[in-house]
Amino acid sequence: MRFEGSTDYVATPDLMLAVNASITLQRPLLVKGEPGTGKTMLAETVSAALGLPLLQWHIKSTTKAQQGLYEYDAVSRLRDSQLGGEHGSRVHDISNYIVKGVLWQAFSAETPTVILIDEVDKADIEFPNDLLRELDRMEFYVYETRELIKARHRPIVFITSNNEKELPDAFLRRCFFHYIKFPDKETMQNIIDVHFPGLKKTLIREALEVFFELREIPGLKKKPSTSELLDWLKLLVAEDIPPEALRAKDQKAAIPPLHGALLKNEQDVHLFERLVFMARQNR
Repeated sequence: MRFEGSTDYVATPDLMLAVNASITLQRPLLVKGEPGTGKTMLAETVSAALGLPLLQWHIKSTTKAQQGLYEYDAVSRLRDSQLGGEHGSRVHDISNYIVKGVLWQAFSAETPTVILIDEVDKADIEFPNDLLRELDRMEFYVYETRELIKARHRPIVFITSNNEKELPDAFLRRCFFHYIKFPDKETMQNIIDVHFPGLKKTLIREALEVFFELREIPGLKKKPSTSELLDWLKLLVAEDIPPEALRAKDQKAAIPPLHGALLKNEQDVHLFERLVFMARQNR
């Protein structure tokens, strides 16, 4: 199995190399990068390109590693034992109260799968360490039913992180790492062409100029991302905003129309407004 890219996702050569290295080494691919650079979509793209089922596990601050394996629903078992009758007949088979997690589903699948463990850094610091053995050995033990679950096929595992927390060294040693660099103008042009084929070149050119100038503003709390640029372009097309409206010719800076798609907090909006005011004063 080799990932050779997709018509729906612009994968740079180094990213494709990282995906294939992960597959060859049979190690999880740990993907970092700015929010909105396509980390989550990468797993979806590889799954579709290779024709493999995708199992997604989106991590929250309360997520525990055990949930990826299985959960024992003791409350339902107690309730059924109290109800009796048809419900009570289920109580004797504890497997009726075992809820399979993403890893169990992948391990027991008839074909290889792709697993996405999304935003692993949101969980508790011990979360990655708790998954080390299972991801390394591709097996785990179910204490309630006394059975060992072994993977029929080793899944392709993608783990994304937004760098909210440092990940343990032992966990990092077992991963192949790739950092998705923020796209340059040429790559961004290719991304736009994929999502908006046939869009006017003048609109794209002006939009990219405004977008990258916004990202270069010093002191910006949140730089606009690729996904936000695509949202902005979608709005510009929907509202039929002409390219010349994105930038006034007689001034260095102007607040772009529909800027709420790019600037997501009031501090950044106020900062940009101040820079516009200063630019106008200095004309």
